[in-house]
Amino acid sequence: MRLLIVGGLSGQLSAAAKIAMDKGARVAFSADVDAALSALRKGQGADVLMVDVRQDIARLIRALDEERIAAPVIACGVKTDADAAVAAIRAGAKEFIPLPPDALLIAAVLEAVAEESSDLIAVDPAMKKVIALADQVAASEASILITGESGVGKEVIAKYVHSKSRRAARPLISINCAAIPENLLESELFGHEKGAFTGAVARRIGKFEEADGGTILLDEISEMDVRLQAKLLRVLQERVIDRVGGTKPVKIDIRVLATSNRNLAEEVRRGTFREDLLFRLNVVNLCVPPLRDRPADVLALAEHFTKKYAALNGVAHRPLSEAARLAIAGAKWPGNVREIENAMHRAVLLAVGDEIDRDAIRLPDGSGLQQKAPPEDAAPGGPLVGRTVAEVEQALILQTLDHCFGNRTHAATILGISIRTLRNKLKQYAVEGVAVPPPAAERASA
Repeated sequence: MRLLIVGGLSGQLSAAAKIAMDKGARVAFSADVDAALSALRKGQGADVLMVDVRQDIARLIRALDEERIAAPVIACGVKTDADAAVAAIRAGAKEFIPLPPDALLIAAVLEAVAEESSDLIAVDPAMKKVIALADQVAASEASILITGESGVGKEVIAKYVHSKSRRAARPLISINCAAIPENLLESELFGHEKGAFTGAVARRIGKFEEADGGTILLDEISEMDVRLQAKLLRVLQERVIDRVGGTKPVKIDIRVLATSNRNLAEEVRRGTFREDLLFRLNVVNLCVPPLRDRPADVLALAEHFTKKYAALNGVAHRPLSEAARLAIAGAKWPGNVREIENAMHRAVLLAVGDEIDRDAIRLPDGSGLQQKAPPEDAAPGGPLVGRTVAEVEQALILQTLDHCFGNRTHAATILGISIRTLRNKLKQYAVEGVAVPPPAAERASA
């Protein structure tokens, strides 16, 4: 994370900077608001601004809004600066950190405001296959298209690829193409010269120049207008950009990653996405599977997020009860990883007792989890009629095991039986000559 500290460097503010650096942040300094704005316009870039409350925070936030520089502001000041703290929050500061600084508070606030996440959990063979491909291509300079449904973790995969690349020491600059209005996206990507349009009060470096030497992530690339796609294609072909209102091209050295939750081949057929741009971006495709296709990751993610949010909220970590684990494993999770993360965050806050029980795991409206629908052939009066209980049990166990890619622990959890019972059943089927799916470890190495 890139942190820009604005204000005096002596005393307690510099102590806050040291704590942030100890937490892994890359810290830069500006003496005042004007110096900070100048640095941001020149492409220094920052994920978070930590500003001395005695600075003109209202003017800083106004300028950031007018020049469309997306960087949240955290105000800092001594506990006696109560009026200044209130004014800073009213002006648009996201948080106020009292000084002298507290290490845990700074770590929590920076994580919450910057929204950085490295929650890469890969237990299921389907997800491990994606990670293996990412490892294989990360060191190259190839453009990578990361696809998958909303909430599956495409941005997390992009961060992972960058961290494994030869550009890892340089910045990863992300821009959400769906979040910026069409008429502003060009300036955001390529920058602009002073006077290029109303509100362009100074030269502004765009995201491509900011990412020079590093990686740029074009999030939800499918939302980009076709006309702007043509300019992006030139950037990928020639590695030069033209600032809005500029008179000469600017050379850049970047690696491009892009994400999309749409089928871009279908968008090409509809005429909303350029085929030549798709070829340029899709040198390698990393398709991140939804949670329903990587069932072994569900409980691993749930446990990870309970630990994460217990620490973030300063509460004791409590394990998931067996009933909670069964409910989580059997739920639909249409929102994928993002949905299970939010549910576990709520559960950490709502749980009572020594465990997180099923009752604490709720949807945003307060209702319980939606469970997966039973197979069609399990309907009353369906094809089950005429079959023995042993035959139905065998079919259920083998189908569940295949659904879990051979992961016997996860299959046993879904079936509601012990792993020992499952192993005994599988041994019995093997003796009877029934083909039994190999364990997950053997399947992954095959």
